[in-house]
Amino acid sequence: MAAHPAQTVQPAAHERLYRTLRTRIMLGELPPGKPLTLRGIAADHRVSMTPARETVRRLVAEGALTLSASGRVATPELSVERIEELAALRALIEPELAARALPRAHFALIDRLAAINAAIGDAAQNHDAVGYIRSNLEFHRTLYLRAQAPAMLAMLETIWLQLGPTMRAVYQRMRRNEAPRHHRMILAALRAGDEPALRLAVRTDVTQGLRHLLPVPEGR
Repeated sequence: MAAHPAQTVQPAAHERLYRTLRTRIMLGELPPGKPLTLRGIAADHRVSMTPARETVRRLVAEGALTLSASGRVATPELSVERIEELAALRALIEPELAARALPRAHFALIDRLAAINAAIGDAAQNHDAVGYIRSNLEFHRTLYLRAQAPAMLAMLETIWLQLGPTMRAVYQRMRRNEAPRHHRMILAALRAGDEPALRLAVRTDVTQGLRHLLPVPEGR
């Protein structure tokens, strides 16, 4: 017996909505603490309530959305403690992924990373926060894909997802006109095949970037 059309279309609609909303959150297109409703999500993306409900369930499970006891859904507003925890995880995972990628970091990959880094600089000069975040994530993901460590990369993407809205809010306040300077150190370490320097450059890039997410103590 042939499947009813709704049985085949619905999963595709859910997956498409999930990926679209997940990407928007990761890139910081939604600000921290933005309330969302199932009805609003369904209307905005022209889907029924079922894929909207399933998408929210999956994103809540990933930490990309929060669900209060009263049923309120929103993008996360991270505490200082949570930011520090996520920063520590990035500082552990990303240098390891970079080191695993190093043996497969051929010249074509390094050239690709340099081109992405130039796009980051362009976004910074244009004060394009979403473009900056998108290109920055692409820089790191392009390198880490060569690590051939899918479980580790999936864990890292969940961390990026939770940080997305907060990163957008911070980048909009920053007066940055160029790509992160530690990206040049990453590229130099890759060209030299220097694993200790690569680990240090990635760790420093991650920790210095996330330092902007922490509030400045009073009196400074």
